[in-house]
Amino acid sequence: MSRKEVAEKDAWDLKSFFEDKKVWEEKLNELLQISESGFLKIKPITFDKEAGAAELKKVLGDFFGYMRELDSLYTFAHLKHDEDISFTENKEAYEKARSLYHRFLSAASWIEPAILQIEEDHFNELLTSEELADYHFYLKKLRDQKEHILSGDKEEIMSLSARMQGTASGAFSALTNVDMDFGKVKNGKGKEVSLTQGSYGKYLKMQDRVLRENAFEKLHSSYKTFENTLAELIHGQVQNHIFNAKVRSYKNCLDAALKPHNIPTSVYHNLIDSIGKGLGPLHEYISLRKQILGVEELHPYDLYVPLIEIEKHYSFEEACEIVIESVAPLGKEYQEILRKGLLEDRWVDVYENKGKRSGAYSSGCYDSNPYILMNFQGTLNDVLTLSHEAGHSMNTYLSNRKQHYHDANYTIFVAEVASTFNEQLTYEYLFNKVETKEERIFLLSAQLDAIRGTFFRQSLFAEFELAIHEMAEGHVPLTPDLMKKTYGDLNRKYYGKDLAVTDKSSVEYLRIPHFYYNFYVYQYATGIAAALTLVEKVRAGNLGPYLGFLEAGGSSYSVDILKSAGADMTSSEPIDNTLQVFSDLLSKLKKEFEIN
Repeated sequence: MSRKEVAEKDAWDLKSFFEDKKVWEEKLNELLQISESGFLKIKPITFDKEAGAAELKKVLGDFFGYMRELDSLYTFAHLKHDEDISFTENKEAYEKARSLYHRFLSAASWIEPAILQIEEDHFNELLTSEELADYHFYLKKLRDQKEHILSGDKEEIMSLSARMQGTASGAFSALTNVDMDFGKVKNGKGKEVSLTQGSYGKYLKMQDRVLRENAFEKLHSSYKTFENTLAELIHGQVQNHIFNAKVRSYKNCLDAALKPHNIPTSVYHNLIDSIGKGLGPLHEYISLRKQILGVEELHPYDLYVPLIEIEKHYSFEEACEIVIESVAPLGKEYQEILRKGLLEDRWVDVYENKGKRSGAYSSGCYDSNPYILMNFQGTLNDVLTLSHEAGHSMNTYLSNRKQHYHDANYTIFVAEVASTFNEQLTYEYLFNKVETKEERIFLLSAQLDAIRGTFFRQSLFAEFELAIHEMAEGHVPLTPDLMKKTYGDLNRKYYGKDLAVTDKSSVEYLRIPHFYYNFYVYQYATGIAAALTLVEKVRAGNLGPYLGFLEAGGSSYSVDILKSAGADMTSSEPIDNTLQVFSDLLSKLKKEFEIN
């Protein structure tokens, strides 16, 4: 299906940004004119002892005011771009928005270094002034990062390099979403079916093992064909991270990724260490899966198929109703906002079309509705993906409503909490509706697989990401063979002796887009750990702190926001709790199968 064939009701309504592309172009030209006469030519200001709160407030107001308009321009362009990555007109518009964005950041790069040059006593006076009360956390956060912020001219150089540093990620996206054609594969009846990024996940959940194997082999063979290119792109991304860490005087890449958000690196190491000690239940589940499926060898393409076959297909409208009903514990206002967004305001771009970006995400900006990109196939996983992305979108909606623009953006660390929280509510809602043993087994195995995928698998990714960064920091060449061996060994460690790890499964790392996101994946694991902890709080009737968390945005440090809501991520308790939840679900599943 081409983009032109997508029905209006199934496409997101981007009019909360601009009425149409023409209005977007008018805003682009307006901002270009403002830039040429304003920020792109402004001379840096020195905030000396005579500079008062009013002067600093004006500079920050102008900066964030322009950024706010630029966010709308850029976000609209990136959403249009992702509708069909191959469509030249949208690609050009996206590049124009990116270009202006980076030019502006470069021109304004003097602001933070200038603020950091303010003498300590004078800065403290400004920080406590009523005029700057709205910027209190922004200024505090900036001061906390003083040792890692460069002089004005160096910050300008860093901002100029930003687009260049996105080359590896952009090349990966273009190669895997547009240029690579996976062709067709045969199912168990010998019939050829098309293999795409979107259909691959659907095939892995089908009972047809021949199709699962063929899809797995064909997809990974395609990636292996480009093994050297893709490995070089990952290597290039790691080198970007090393460059930034060294220039900004961080201890290492992990420190550079976490410290700006005041997240101790011990949180990352604690996750990997705690899970490494608690892999027994996962090994047990893999053995159980092998036994129930009755296969001589369990392969990665056997990890996603339901342990019991239930013919269940959901329309998008049914998926929306399930998600809306499942979040009832969060209150009627939350439900009604979500209902209106999904069913009336068209927050979601629903189905796959040729050239559309793969996967799913939630996006939007301060002055727009939140938006959800999906490639909906009608599976249970799609229902849960909608629930997941709706969690992000509602977090964005509530944060934008409560916070000032510069305090509204929550960090990646807390983002996955709201999304996985909603998934858990949806599981519970569905489980309470089931009537048969088969349905109970289906949902129990689905929930176990969700924790396996979000908690264990993302921790495996996190350990791999840390390993390749540490090797590169130690001047060890990141060759395809080394990365393949590292990834294969981690699969053996996490899944145990009953999973067959082959050459094809060891090149899976080549197709993971999150390895271009700079230590992103661990936050899926910490996110579900925090979410499961907070679900218990809300279930016990303590809703207020959780809604406060959703509204907090980026108005404080993430670890502190979560701690206030009831999840202390500096301790191992949420990780241990998640391991226990997985173990309890496994016991329930074994009981259903009457296995001791």
